[in-house]
Amino acid sequence: MVHLVTGNKGKGKTTWMLNKANGSIKSVLGSICYLDKSSQHMYELNTRIRLVVVPDYKIENCDQFLGFVSGIISQDHDLEQMYIDGFLRIVRFEGEDLTRSIRKLQSISKDSGVDIFVSISIDADDVPEEFKDCIEVAL
Repeated sequence: MVHLVTGNKGKGKTTWMLNKANGSIKSVLGSICYLDKSSQHMYELNTRIRLVVVPDYKIENCDQFLGFVSGIISQDHDLEQMYIDGFLRIVRFEGEDLTRSIRKLQSISKDSGVDIFVSISIDADDVPEEFKDCIEVAL
């Protein structure tokens, strides 16, 4: 399932994501992957969580990013959770509709059985109606 963490910039989405990922270590039997825009939070993550700094892989758009996510999932059959911090910045979204991207993430999550937590810098009221039930936390 896709879990959305919403809120405007500076509301604490990254802190929530880091705490959730670190807290999940105790209950998750498989592995956890944390995708971020920089290595800034490397020392805040438990060492059992794999940090992937997405810009290191020259991702230029959302389609490339979704293929990248699928590739990560395909190579780790024990992956149970994936955290994508700063989704809009990572995929360089500029005024585009989130609907298609979230649908694709839902499809990837459903097919693979991986829970995907996505932080997006928008207010919960601005999330497309069909994804309101995916909001894990609105900050």
